[in-house]
Amino acid sequence: MKVLLADDERSIAVTLRDDLEEAGHDVTTVHDGKAAHSELSAARFDLLITDIRMPGMDGIQLLKAAKSLDASLEVLVITGHGTIETAVEAIRHGAYDYVLKPFFNDDITRRVKKLEEFRRLKSENTKLRTEVGRDKARASIVGDSDSMQKVLDLIRTVSDSEEDVLITGETGTGKELVAKMLHELSPRAGAPFVVLSCSGFPQTLLEDEIFGHEKGAFTDAKATKLGRFERANGGVLFLDDIDDVPVETQVKLLRVLQERNLERLGGERTIQLDVRVVAATKIDLAGAVEDGEFREDLYHRLHVIPIHLPPLRNRPGDVSILVDHFVSLYAKDRTYRLSAETRAALEAHSWPGNVRELENAVRRAIAMAGKSDDLAADHLVRAVPNTKKPEFTDDGPIERVLRDVLRAAESHHIRRVLKHTGGHRANTAKILGISRKNLWEKMRELDIRDGDA
Repeated sequence: MKVLLADDERSIAVTLRDDLEEAGHDVTTVHDGKAAHSELSAARFDLLITDIRMPGMDGIQLLKAAKSLDASLEVLVITGHGTIETAVEAIRHGAYDYVLKPFFNDDITRRVKKLEEFRRLKSENTKLRTEVGRDKARASIVGDSDSMQKVLDLIRTVSDSEEDVLITGETGTGKELVAKMLHELSPRAGAPFVVLSCSGFPQTLLEDEIFGHEKGAFTDAKATKLGRFERANGGVLFLDDIDDVPVETQVKLLRVLQERNLERLGGERTIQLDVRVVAATKIDLAGAVEDGEFREDLYHRLHVIPIHLPPLRNRPGDVSILVDHFVSLYAKDRTYRLSAETRAALEAHSWPGNVRELENAVRRAIAMAGKSDDLAADHLVRAVPNTKKPEFTDDGPIERVLRDVLRAAESHHIRRVLKHTGGHRANTAKILGISRKNLWEKMRELDIRDGDA
């Protein structure tokens, strides 16, 4: 292992270094805490062996700083001034072991050998879990269409990269599955995969979730809280609905992405991060930048590797494959049959809720099938909403008539403005007096697609 040995007693440091090197380890020796911190900042080590009392920075301070720089670093504390309180404090801050002076060097080398074996077993376990995770990841995204095969090829190509990723696509297309697959196929597969949905949080709560806080940072902060970035350290942080992050918070998020460090709310200590960020949005984020609703610099920082998921209506050939996948997933030990007519009806449906809607339709159909082995059309018809557009009639209740009139007028007006702007969504939204996000939602609600105007 690569070992950093910090002890101000030079005779002890020299003899221990010689014995560790004889045991096959690569040892760097320093004699004060600040020099040790400089070495840790400049290079990566597997193990830090540190005395408690040293000039410049004591062993506990060095331990805290070392763990901030690299949470995976193992630390062995040695001291001639040991107390139970000191031992507890060292272990509480992440020390692997604690040894009192005087000691035999053989005792230290045995402990280091034990640590080396532990790390080897941990690495093998991580590799095994990674392989299992990769098998699961490969099976999690289903589709034979050209568009989905291109997505899968792109995921495999960029999974080993450390660059951030922006996943775009309509609601229900499987953005979180893509993020998980990126994680499981990457070298970070054995590390945490942490999810944060940015929608629905007030700004203060969202910042607390992202960055965490120190004890006493605000009235109810009775204990230190790790934010999602820290919880994901070494792994992947998936930020869903990134477009819902307030502009003020976007500034702070950009700084973390650029510097790869943060300070908790109410804190002054800088915490180093080793996190790959995967963000997702269901809206046109470039359009949100045009409208001033999303920072351009943050957009470009996230848009290093873009992955776009096509809607299910654009890949009808995948519908039957997905149905079979969900039937096998939820049917337990039973076998169900689907007629050609049923499959044709499912492929003809527009699936505005995409894969998620199809999955729920299959689950409901299985629940309604009872003892029958056939998932016939009438089972899925009740699960799948009527895809025909409602026709205007004047023979219903007045509320329905008014609703249909307003819907038809709204659709006509939006189409007319889209035609006037040549389909330019940002200009259309400005003329309508709404945000680009609201326009996108209205177009989905009224089934208005690009090119319809």
